[in-house]
Amino acid sequence: MKTLFVSYRVTDLDRSLDFYTALGYAELGRVNGGDGNHLVILKFPDEPAASLELVHRPVGGRVDVGSGFDHLAIQVDTLAATLERLTDAGLEPGPVQHPGGPHGPKTSWLTDPDGYRIELVEWPSGHPDGITAADFS
Repeated sequence: MKTLFVSYRVTDLDRSLDFYTALGYAELGRVNGGDGNHLVILKFPDEPAASLELVHRPVGGRVDVGSGFDHLAIQVDTLAATLERLTDAGLEPGPVQHPGGPHGPKTSWLTDPDGYRIELVEWPSGHPDGITAADFS
């Protein structure tokens, strides 16, 4: 088994698509579910397959993220360049943090239009892509 994608319900599909395309996602496909409902599947250009689905159900009203969801983590190559690009696109990423100390990962947080939190992570030099069991040994 493997995870196919994360799915977020969104209040305003156009506003959310603007946010996620500014973040770097590209639209892979779209499904019209009738009654104004849409599913939009996104992926980063270098990903081989989908990684995020936006679900828009207008009759459901405004999305309430609630307290059960924490955040989506996205690995970036160079955090400083990513933050500059996002700021130029009108997004508001937070300051750079060093949660593992000066030799650990660099992170920054931003929030999408519905309140979903996103953690941007730049691994230190030499760290493999993603998170593996080696990160916990």
